[in-house]
Amino acid sequence: MIWWCKARAVPVLAAVLAATFAVGLPFGDGELPVPALHGQAGHFLLAHVVTLLPAVFLLYGLGRGDLRTETVAARFLRGLDVGLALALAATGTACGGLAYATGQGALALVLARNIAGYLGLALLFHPLVGHRPAAAALAAAPLLCSAAGWYPDGRPRPWAWPLHPAGSAPALAAVALLLLTGAAVALLRRRPPSTPHLLAG
Repeated sequence: MIWWCKARAVPVLAAVLAATFAVGLPFGDGELPVPALHGQAGHFLLAHVVTLLPAVFLLYGLGRGDLRTETVAARFLRGLDVGLALALAATGTACGGLAYATGQGALALVLARNIAGYLGLALLFHPLVGHRPAAAALAAAPLLCSAAGWYPDGRPRPWAWPLHPAGSAPALAAVALLLLTGAAVALLRRRPPSTPHLLAG
């Protein structure tokens, strides 16, 4: 377990989660200038990007191990990895709820929801393509939402869940679905993706 915590950089993940809220709460409502490819550009906030950080660092930790060796390990490491991602999502939700309860506003709930959603995407992408392509796909998600996720009147489209306001039921449902689907894929996929450093060995 100590080896797994070191390999997955668990203390770093905890620090990154705290830093995400430390940066996101005071600065997350700052708007970023991103052009819209379809429809009209809405309000694209720093909070839509900074919440990527925990998921990116989760992928960093997942990429530090030998996927083929871990697949046949005696311990169910995939279960530990999924548990870590879900624990991060739960901790982020608790932090967002606490911040909202202490008067930080609805932005705290947006931060918590988007952190959980990106963690779900990380769980989904990593077993399919490996940690580096997964990180690239993850980084592309908010850019895709910002460029094509708006209706002509400036409202976010249903699939662009990071752009929705805090109380959006479709966004919450999308995040829950991402977490459940990502956890299922991470637990059930038997064959890890081929990566250059593994093929070289």
